[in-house]
Amino acid sequence: MRTPLLTRGGKAVTTALGMAFCLAAAPAVHAAESTRGSAAAGDLPTRAPDAPWTSRDAAAYWTPERMAAAAPAAKATPGAANSSPAARPSGAAARLPATARHFDGIPTVGVLFSVDGDARAHHCTASVVHSPHRNLILTAGHCNPGDRAAFVPQYRSGAQTQPYGVWAIDESFAYPDRGTTGDKSDLDFAFATVEHDADGRALEDVTGGNILAPTPGYTNDVTVIGYPTVRNDPEDRAVRCATRTSRLAGTDQLRMECGGFYGGTSGSPWLAGFDERTGTGRIIGLIGGLNGGGPKGPNSDRVSYSPYFGAKILSLYARATKA
Repeated sequence: MRTPLLTRGGKAVTTALGMAFCLAAAPAVHAAESTRGSAAAGDLPTRAPDAPWTSRDAAAYWTPERMAAAAPAAKATPGAANSSPAARPSGAAARLPATARHFDGIPTVGVLFSVDGDARAHHCTASVVHSPHRNLILTAGHCNPGDRAAFVPQYRSGAQTQPYGVWAIDESFAYPDRGTTGDKSDLDFAFATVEHDADGRALEDVTGGNILAPTPGYTNDVTVIGYPTVRNDPEDRAVRCATRTSRLAGTDQLRMECGGFYGGTSGSPWLAGFDERTGTGRIIGLIGGLNGGGPKGPNSDRVSYSPYFGAKILSLYARATKA
């Protein structure tokens, strides 16, 4: 039996963050990082290598203009990963059990932005998890925020002020032998802590938090919330879907069917017992796992996978909350 080591990024060494999340060689990925848009970083502030990256810094850098510049115009490229949700085929393929709908989002789910040589558009989804220090988020293990990363809860495209601020990612926690193939894909999840905001508040005190829970079985009713990248979904808004999970044949992972979970939705939480009033629930899965969270090929947005939450993720959570 293998005992995976824990990967952690240090507070003072911001470059460790990207390495802690990054896969050495990710194959085809459901919400592929290769679909991220980019724009020149421009006037990225010059900082000492050991200078801390704070939420004040993240908010100052990720202005509405820079967020907009980092989001490329939608392209008409082959393949479902870069298709518009409106361009869905008709006939039997259109009669799916569920299709995600756009909505305004919830405070406990947002996007990851990063600065790592160029300014990248939001490329993965993350969610706030209840923790003792009230500063923890959860995403897919293959997501790579890069250097000087930020979490933006309930992201609003084009907004002059983000409703719940911009939060600097501090430390990350992931298994170094995670992957998107074979047994490695069972470990495709990662936690990260975020810095307090400029007013000294903890993230969860502002947004609330979801409860991390073991996956209770393969059949569950869940609400899945995520953010496709603007390249994949020109509306650049959150999507949600209420659906039922099942077992992914030949694995210990879960699957769900719902169209619209294009590139950018890796890390989207699978919430059981979702409360519309509080906008929270129990996280029993996330988009990730085999192939980075879904099948390869055309129409891959219609089926998503999740690692099974068991002892491994609970152990990782315990280590992350001791930081």
